[in-house]
Amino acid sequence: MSHTERRTRPATSEVLVVDDEEDIRELIALSLLRLGLACDTAGTVAEARQLLDTRRYRLCLTDMRLPDGDGLEIVETIQARCPGLPVAVITAFGSIDTAIRALKLGAFDFVTKPVELKVLRELVTHALNLDAPAAPTEESGGRRLIGNSAPMAHLRAQIAKLARNQAPVFIHGESGTGKEVIANLIHAQGGRAAAPFVPVNCGAISPELMESEFFGHRKGSFTGASADKEGLFQAASGGTLFLDEVGELPLAMQVKLLRAIQERAVRPVGGHTEVPVDVRILSASHRDLAQLVAEGKFRQDLFFRINVITLRVPPLRERPEDVPDLAAHILQRLAQREATAPRRLSPAALARLQQYPFPGNVRELENLLERACALCEGDEIGAEDVDLYPTESLTHSQFNFDPIRDAAPDDTDDGSDDERIRVLRALDETRWNRSAAARKLGMTLRQLRYRLQKWGME
Repeated sequence: MSHTERRTRPATSEVLVVDDEEDIRELIALSLLRLGLACDTAGTVAEARQLLDTRRYRLCLTDMRLPDGDGLEIVETIQARCPGLPVAVITAFGSIDTAIRALKLGAFDFVTKPVELKVLRELVTHALNLDAPAAPTEESGGRRLIGNSAPMAHLRAQIAKLARNQAPVFIHGESGTGKEVIANLIHAQGGRAAAPFVPVNCGAISPELMESEFFGHRKGSFTGASADKEGLFQAASGGTLFLDEVGELPLAMQVKLLRAIQERAVRPVGGHTEVPVDVRILSASHRDLAQLVAEGKFRQDLFFRINVITLRVPPLRERPEDVPDLAAHILQRLAQREATAPRRLSPAALARLQQYPFPGNVRELENLLERACALCEGDEIGAEDVDLYPTESLTHSQFNFDPIRDAAPDDTDDGSDDERIRVLRALDETRWNRSAAARKLGMTLRQLRYRLQKWGME
């Protein structure tokens, strides 16, 4: 098929390929033709800009090194002239830093030379899926982003933008702000929406089982491995893997995770060959990863790899105007669960909630309203039914335990309400994984179990 014949194809079904080597241009064009896509080609930045000014494309593939510039200029041109057009860069093997620069400028994804047909096919599929009818943008497993404040409007705009590329995103926010909901929305609005979204709490997996959980294992690879098992990477292949509380990963696992992300392949425990995987990595933590890097607790190379783009989630205290909508939504959901009419908040109760800083954020509001509904006898929740926790003692993320006092289970700790609240919050944040909660609280698992038994909560 001649270049002229390809130019006559419908404008909405074409790809622009930019590379200064004619044989590579023709090879990519032939590969795209096998996928049912015709393409235009350009050998310079100037030629590419001229084509972008006169034709419409669904995808652009550009080499990084061009005679009159580089691929980053193509990315910037597309961001300015053709917003919404996905552009992927082709980099030399090992040029990860250059690829990350392109992603930060707005590139959709990157591939390395020599370009493998399978990788190219996956990239094209994800890019063209962005043109498919969007999934409901406000739903995430029954959860939604509620609120019309300025911080929430900005967050929604960022989610919509990030959904249109494959860049790794680090979601930073306090506990209870809905980081998993946001990750799910990025997935649901992107080109991988039809594939799995697999969330994993990194702090809730035993270090001994972590490699098997992430990468899978082969039958007989260790005691109890009675059959082959796929890992989380394989389960998410084609979709999105969400690493919640990624700062909890042990250093040894961080090394293996970095290799899996860079090589786009995993080696199951007991396996002899690597298994290719196609996943987008989203991660989150309430901890400051840069501080963990400075303390030597998190690898700097992994930090840069997963933190290409940072998305900050505002805490609830920064958007008190959203509390009425959030409360109404939560009360409606509670009523549906109990098959009753939704309760309403009195003006005094609502005013009290809007003045409260909510150290536990939306999750704390949910728990508070659920408790109020359980205790309230009428249809209206009054200010006296809204039991707010002490705020001063909840500003710290960990306990300051006395190691001598906590050394033995026969300690004389009085089990104050303040301590119980902190323990419950740590358990809630780790989905009642007691080992992870104990690490958060700075105590041993034995000490945590003793407290729960003493309080009748075991």
